[in-house]
Amino acid sequence: MRIIAFLKYMPVGHHVMLLLAVCAIGAALLLAPHTPDAPRASTPTPAPVGDSDINREQADPGATPLNRPTRYSLRSGDTLSAIFSAQGFSQHILQQILAADEELLALDVLRPGNSLVFHVDESDQTLKAMELQLHPGYRIEYRRVNHTSFEFEEFVSPSTWQRQVITGNIQGSFYVSAQQAGLSDADILKAQQILGERLNFNRDIRPGDHFDIVVGHQISEEGPTGQTRLEGIRLLRGNKVESAFLHTDSNYYDANGESLSRAFLRYPTEARYRISSAFNLRRLHPVTGRIAPHHGVDFAMPIGTPILSTGDGVIRRVGNHPFAGRYIEIEHNGQFKTRYLHLSRVLVNNGQQVKRGERIALSGNTGRSTGPHLHFELHVGNRPVDPIKAEIPTATRIAKAEMPVFTQKVRALLVAMDGSALHLARHAETAQSNSEDDS
Repeated sequence: MRIIAFLKYMPVGHHVMLLLAVCAIGAALLLAPHTPDAPRASTPTPAPVGDSDINREQADPGATPLNRPTRYSLRSGDTLSAIFSAQGFSQHILQQILAADEELLALDVLRPGNSLVFHVDESDQTLKAMELQLHPGYRIEYRRVNHTSFEFEEFVSPSTWQRQVITGNIQGSFYVSAQQAGLSDADILKAQQILGERLNFNRDIRPGDHFDIVVGHQISEEGPTGQTRLEGIRLLRGNKVESAFLHTDSNYYDANGESLSRAFLRYPTEARYRISSAFNLRRLHPVTGRIAPHHGVDFAMPIGTPILSTGDGVIRRVGNHPFAGRYIEIEHNGQFKTRYLHLSRVLVNNGQQVKRGERIALSGNTGRSTGPHLHFELHVGNRPVDPIKAEIPTATRIAKAEMPVFTQKVRALLVAMDGSALHLARHAETAQSNSEDDS
């Protein structure tokens, strides 16, 4: 209003001059070149501080903002609890994932070099999925189903096996000689276990004895997995030959087709108990309606029932899982493993050798359980199979109809062994000749 009053008493000539000035300023503003705003530098969201013992690397920055993965490589001493806490995930979320892992128990034996990949919804910072990468050919994904539970899915890449022949002469102990020849500690123990029914490696091995071992190395589409298997063993002791060859049934036999291990028991108890839940890889979860595989067989039985090892083997894992309860894993000859879950008491120790029919535990109701029972699993080649229906080592020799295939495989392995042994002999002769020349 004051401006209007001021203009009212202003001379008419001044009105014209003021109007011209305003028009000039407006024209200048309209004709000035337009400069767009300079692009703003993107500021990445600060990553949460990880545990000092964890290698952290940010994954592909081009990933969708609602599912940005973060990878962790585990080192010695790391624990799931510490990792989750350091990354701002509650222990309640960890328990939900462990519940999904009950059938696998993969998170119970994390090793240095394994990787965890977390997928977080950045809109609300909730954990949508977690991947466990055990090796290039095998990973497990735990996906959120709802606000209270996760489910798992396994991804196994197609793979082949490449053979390597390791050969050498005994100089001292078999363990030291095989180690010097290039055999890993795990494969040395495996070889001793396979031939353990035929000879005593501490008493029967002599300096000058010769060994040939064919090791298979697994190669996936992504590269070597680090997994190995012994395909053939030959041990020359004077005029005696001990041998072991892996057959298609995942068991080991000598060159004549005779089994190197005693037959398995079909059931892990002396009496027969009712099956309360059968093996089923396509089982539907009673609540979510999604596929929730059941990797074993549940036997309903009173707490304290003696549990027996179904075969000769070595105790590889003794654990106490929040959902699987107290459990035992046994590695047997060949490609066989067995698991016993929800135990009330464990009667063996990790690394202990056990015999078929030996009492290893008492049944219970530990972990997440709806009643007293034993959850029993059989794995062949690291994959779960139905322990009630699967082919297990029950015969003392290979069936006659299978012998031609087995014999052909044995011949191929022996040719590989002979070629490697000849190379070793020539190398030894050359070394001896050079030594004599030097002297």
